Amino acid sequence: MAAVDRVRELLDPDRVPGPGDDSAGYLDLLPPDAQRPRTGAQNAMHSPLVASVYERWWRPAFSRVLLGPNGPSMTDERKLARESLELDRARTVLDVCCGPGNFTRHFGETLGDDGVAVGLDVSPPMLARAVRDNTGERVAYVRADARELPFPDKTFDAVSCFAALYLVPEPFRVLDELVRVLAPGGRIAVLTSYLTEWPGVRQAELLVARLTGQKMFARTEITGVFTRHGLTEVRQRISGAAQFVSARKP
Repeated sequence: MAAVDRVRELLDPDRVPGPGDDSAGYLDLLPPDAQRPRTGAQNAMHSPLVASVYERWWRPAFSRVLLGPNGPSMTDERKLARESLELDRARTVLDVCCGPGNFTRHFGETLGDDGVAVGLDVSPPMLARAVRDNTGERVAYVRADARELPFPDKTFDAVSCFAALYLVPEPFRVLDELVRVLAPGGRIAVLTSYLTEWPGVRQAELLVARLTGQKMFARTEITGVFTRHGLTEVRQRISGAAQFVSARKP
């Protein structure tokens, strides 16, 4: 069975108005004008130019800024994600705000033959690039709103959102959705921004965030959401202006 057909089997019919359009190589569940960008940062993620250079130039450069010069490399990030999500035990993985799919493809390559890694994004240019550059037998892509995931409760063994939560509208609503679709015993991992507690640097970070339309998360905001939902094994790693938070659903 093709990966996109497996994704269709995972959809919640009460949350999806129809079968979706897969003519572009990904399953499109949204109207063309859904979730138009509202900030400069969101506009960049909808740009075909940014999508074309994202994996090779944009994401690595932005990681250096976000994680700091001594932060993990892209290879280290993938390793950290794989271990935190316990992909060796997973069959279904959801990569929310997947961009051009560089992590999604990696996740799919680690799964067994009966596994599927689903990359979800709202940007057609990013998904078009994902289909072009990062496909695989166990990889499929979906265009949907992260604030209203089209899947039933407790669907996925592992759920991730890397380097995107600070860009999306209503990020805490997105976090609630990530936890909702995570199966009991499953793992969740988030890489996002971190607002330093140093007063001078903190003000500079907040200024940049306002100018670009990004969200800076304080130390306890992400961990607090996970704790409120009753997740266990909540772990936080801070590097530069970024934080990597993982947890397990009981």
